Amino acid sequence: MTEVQSEPAHPVVEYKSASPFNRLREARWQLVTAASLGFASNVFFDVPWQAVLGAIALLVGVTAYVPRRLRSRRLEVVKQRELRRMWPGTGMKVTVDALPNPCFVADGRGITRYINQAALKQYGELTPGDPLSFSLRAPSLLEAFDRVCSSGAAERINWTEKVPTEAWFEAHVSPVYMPGPGGGGADAGRLPDFVLVVIRDLSEQRRLERMRTDFVANASHELRTPLASLTGFIETIQGAARDDPAARDRFLQIMLEQAGRMRRLIDDILSLSRIELKAHVKPAALVDLVEIVRHTTDALAPLASDMNVEIETDIDVGEALVRGDRDELIQVTENLIENALKYGSTGEKVSVSVKPVAPDAGPVNWSLVVRDYGEGIPAEHLPRLTERFYRVDVDSSRALKGTGLGLAIVKHILNRHRARLEVESAPGEGAAFKVHFPANDAD
Repeated sequence: MTEVQSEPAHPVVEYKSASPFNRLREARWQLVTAASLGFASNVFFDVPWQAVLGAIALLVGVTAYVPRRLRSRRLEVVKQRELRRMWPGTGMKVTVDALPNPCFVADGRGITRYINQAALKQYGELTPGDPLSFSLRAPSLLEAFDRVCSSGAAERINWTEKVPTEAWFEAHVSPVYMPGPGGGGADAGRLPDFVLVVIRDLSEQRRLERMRTDFVANASHELRTPLASLTGFIETIQGAARDDPAARDRFLQIMLEQAGRMRRLIDDILSLSRIELKAHVKPAALVDLVEIVRHTTDALAPLASDMNVEIETDIDVGEALVRGDRDELIQVTENLIENALKYGSTGEKVSVSVKPVAPDAGPVNWSLVVRDYGEGIPAEHLPRLTERFYRVDVDSSRALKGTGLGLAIVKHILNRHRARLEVESAPGEGAAFKVHFPANDAD
């Protein structure tokens, strides 16, 4: 870590001697000069001795007992040297380095004096001695810095950056007063010696807030639709269809389907919430992917038969051990295979494979691939497939009893397992969902 020293604008320095003797000693050459001029005026201009001695006595008294305010460049230099001596020895650098957020220490001219490790990591190689505006280009932040330098009052500001991606930041801009002569602070009318800028990245927090807001809005919309259908059919049965058995039976069947849709949606919402609560806890148990795939294909065999789709398995290993939660991995496999059966049924076949992957002869990783041979997914939809309530085709998804949360659940489960999901698809060529699991001894 490096720092640079610079001299701020010339401050007014108050100089007070400790005693009258010290004041006379430090002003001795001025007093000698004044006495010489007095004696010369007596000799050459006949000024009375009484007047000369009285003037010298008055000058000595003023020098000895009246304190002075000096704007002495020499005293300013002494003060700056003292400040420079104190600055490296303070605990400020240690404190700033201990903060997890990017921190900049600048002087009153806006010159960067110190940069902590978090700032170097986030903003790259920065050089103390450069203007703060070289590192932080937000106009609102630089304006706040100027106000703090002028007023000595701390400020907190927020701003947004659009490039390269949308990001939100918060900065605390605070004055720093070094101990020593002229102590005090803004209340004493003293301008800050340094200004500390602490930056927080609020992007993740804002994205989570936006995601929760969107989730609540979408969930309420998804629930409102079947609820409105139920309400309407109940009113119809109570009214015009009260004495019509055929209409009543048809409406009751539709109501049952809408109630089932609401139940599936609520189940998925609760499942997603439970997964999010455990997102930071990595599973420790060893589970067998081969057993999970076989269990899932057996469970979905009736659905495949109803849709005239054949499930083929390609498994050449006896077991594939990964660290995970068995129930959650069954949920992942069920979602992927069920989606392939529903949305790729035109291909009349779904293949499921478990393969080992050993990069550079290292620990064995495992790959689970679910592939259908249906119509495929257009490229513009691929980046958004795992968003909550996102559907490629809303009508077909609802007709197939989809909630729009299946792949979002898959993504959150795989994040917890430190696994990675890849989707490959082209129109007319089907789609392949590939899950890459780390080796079971990986951290």
